[in-house]
Amino acid sequence: MELNQVIYFINWTETLSFTEAARRSGVSQPSLTRAIRRLEQELGGPLIYRDGKNSRLTGLGHDVEAEFRRMMVAIRSVRNHSEHWAKGKRRVLDVAVAPSVGPKEFTAFFESALADAPSIEIRLHSLLATEDTSEVLSGRFHACILPREVRPERKLEVHSLFRERFVLGCSASHPLAASASVRGEDMAEFPFIDRMNCKFRDEIFDHFAQRGVLMQPRLRSDREDWVQRAVADSHATCILPERSATAYGLVTRPIDGFILEREVVIATISGSMAPVEMRKIAQLAAGYEWC
Repeated sequence: MELNQVIYFINWTETLSFTEAARRSGVSQPSLTRAIRRLEQELGGPLIYRDGKNSRLTGLGHDVEAEFRRMMVAIRSVRNHSEHWAKGKRRVLDVAVAPSVGPKEFTAFFESALADAPSIEIRLHSLLATEDTSEVLSGRFHACILPREVRPERKLEVHSLFRERFVLGCSASHPLAASASVRGEDMAEFPFIDRMNCKFRDEIFDHFAQRGVLMQPRLRSDREDWVQRAVADSHATCILPERSATAYGLVTRPIDGFILEREVVIATISGSMAPVEMRKIAQLAAGYEWC
C-alpha cells in the first residue's frame, strides 16, 4: 500500500467521481482507477460499488475510509510538527469552543498555559451548535471544549474541566436581582428569552411545567450574545450556565428547587494520535484550579 493510493481513495470518497478525484489528485483518471484497483486487491475486497454515476462505498469502503482519514490526520500532524521544529516556528493548535461555553473562565487558563508552553500558539474557533467531537475525529480541530456528550467515544481522550449550575439570568436592575435566590413563580411574571442552542432546554421547560409554571418565550435566539444582551438591557430573563454570563450588566441568581448541572470538558484524539503539544495543554487544563 502506498500513500498516493490512500490519497486517491480519500479524494474519491469526497467527490464520488473518478474524474473529479483524478483532477484533485493531479493524475489521469486511468492512473487513479488503477491505483484504487490495486488497493482493493491488497485489502482483499471491493471498496466501491461501481454503478456508473451512482458509484458508492461498500461496507468495507466505509470502514477503510474512516481508518485512512485517521492516518491522514496523523501524517499531517507529523509533518506540521517536524516543519515547526525545523523552522523554529510555534506549533499552532486549533481548538473549537461550543457556543454555550463562555470565555470568562478561560482567559486566565490560556494565559498560564501559554506561559508554560512558549512554543505553542492556540487558534480558537467557534463550534457550531450542530457540531460535536466528531470534528476532532475528522482532524478538523485538535481539541473541542464543550459540554460532555452522552455517547462515549473510545478514540477520544476526554478531560473534565468543571461543573456548573443552570441559574437565572437577569439585569442588575431587575426586581429579581434583589433576591439571593428566586422562585419559579416569580420568574413567570417577566418575559422569558429562550436560548435555542441549549441542550438542556427540554429538561428546563419540563421542570417548571411539572410545578405549574408555564414558561412562554416571546423571543428565541441561537445567538448567545443576543440573548444575554437582550436580558441585560430589559426586564426579560433567561436560564443559562452560571459561568457563561458575559454581557455587561447581566447577573445570575440560583432558582429555588432547581438543580441542573452540566460538565464542561476538553476532548482530544486519544493516545499518540494527538500532537504532544495538545496533550500538554489538555493535561494542564485537567489539572487547572478552575474558580
